Amino acid sequence: MRILLAATLAIAPLLAKDSEPVKRLGEAATVFGEIMATPDKGVPQDMLAHGHCIIIVPGLKTAAFGIGGKYGKGYASCRNKSGVGWSAPATVRIEGGSIGYQIGGSETDLIMLVMNERGADKLLSSKFTLGAEASVAAGPVGRTATAQTDAQMHAEILSWSRTQGLFAGVALEGATLRQDLDDNATLYGKKLENRQILTTPVRAPKAAAKLIALLNKYSARERTNGAPSSSQ
Repeated sequence: MRILLAATLAIAPLLAKDSEPVKRLGEAATVFGEIMATPDKGVPQDMLAHGHCIIIVPGLKTAAFGIGGKYGKGYASCRNKSGVGWSAPATVRIEGGSIGYQIGGSETDLIMLVMNERGADKLLSSKFTLGAEASVAAGPVGRTATAQTDAQMHAEILSWSRTQGLFAGVALEGATLRQDLDDNATLYGKKLENRQILTTPVRAPKAAAKLIALLNKYSARERTNGAPSSSQ
């Protein structure tokens, strides 16, 4: 009995910490759902429909007044090989760089869309720098992507941020994006690499069900023969 009690007390703090990645999955789903529920002010759905991968970072921390360093954790998901449906989420950390002009101490919700295979290949690496190793541009806002600039047309990654209710495309340069093996271990029971999670049929944790359902809802593609695709 004493051994069991000691073991329980030792594990309890770990369980509290381990719940953080699960809670963050819910926050990522909430952020994405709220943004997409206002189509005139959200990520253009036709752009989302053609994205290869998405990255959602809820509650990105801003430390300095004005343009300064950032730190946050979130999730990436990529299209299944069939092009219909999305992969299980892989955990990511974003550090450093600058994200537009922000008031110190604020929290920013960040969304990035990976628009081509080159960008997706960077995302599958263990670490890369936005702007240096993968081109990034501020994404357009609204129902359609007709307002794209030349930079947006050629960028590997498009990015948006929401701070204090304001959602807009944002220039994101110099930040490092890396996988978080410890958080992956919390969700999947072992330290899976992001490449494995995003490119193979890894079973998604139950906590990811809402996020994946929202991704399927808002990113339906048209099949090449013209028939509408169906969500998984």
